[in-house]
Amino acid sequence: MHIPPYENHNQPIVDIDDPTVPLTYFNIVKLRRDEAFDYRVPGYETCIVPATGTVDVTVEGFSAPALGGRGVDVWDGEPEGVYVPSGASARMVCLSDRAEVFIAGARFAPVLEPFAVRTDEIDLVQYGSDDTKTHRKIKHILGQKYHGKVGRLLVSELYTVGAGGWSGFPSHKHDTDRLPLETHHDEAYNFRFRPKHGSGLQMLQREDGKPGDAYHIVDGSTILIDKGYHPCAVLPGYEMYYFTILGGASQRSLVQYFQPSHADQVETIPGIKDMIAKFK
Repeated sequence: MHIPPYENHNQPIVDIDDPTVPLTYFNIVKLRRDEAFDYRVPGYETCIVPATGTVDVTVEGFSAPALGGRGVDVWDGEPEGVYVPSGASARMVCLSDRAEVFIAGARFAPVLEPFAVRTDEIDLVQYGSDDTKTHRKIKHILGQKYHGKVGRLLVSELYTVGAGGWSGFPSHKHDTDRLPLETHHDEAYNFRFRPKHGSGLQMLQREDGKPGDAYHIVDGSTILIDKGYHPCAVLPGYEMYYFTILGGASQRSLVQYFQPSHADQVETIPGIKDMIAKFK
């Protein structure tokens, strides 16, 4: 499902119990200097990630001052985040002239402890190659290293490296709990392009061997993945970023099932096996 960019007025783009991806939650909050935003999401753990700008964050006594710091766009610096336990009250106050803040969430009832993830704690993976048209960089904010501190939520930023190419390939899915082959994880993306007038394509093939759907994605597009194989691509001459939210049905570790007709290409893409391991 494709949600074109729109002015959401700080209201959730993907709310709790969404009919397509009920395991995930997503909001974009835009603030000016000294403006505050308060929220709590019952039954969902969340993560606050400034796309641009700087905010002070407090979560029921826990404080993360001066979170973020990126400038004009998501390419201008490294990400930071704050984990907010399920149902906890959180507040952010804008310290910069403007801030755009992502709030990612996953359904999870138990209440854990809040914590901050700073730039030097981001888990970075780079893989692929220009020759295979799959060169990309992943910045895990809530990744593998936070097992035990997070319930079902995985939060990452994905960047194409260079201009043009494919991401999420070989085509894979994660819509069925059938360990050890696959896990059920709902997924939501928010895309950005550099320059902003760039665009790309999100494919969604629900059944191997049969035609699927394709969505024209632009700067600010949100994509919801409930089931099916889902590679995406950016036009030549442009760079693509997408903020990635995964919510697991029964566990946090993600096990991707690669489309049988393309699975052999796992052996041809440099570093992809390291990428796969970082999601587990």
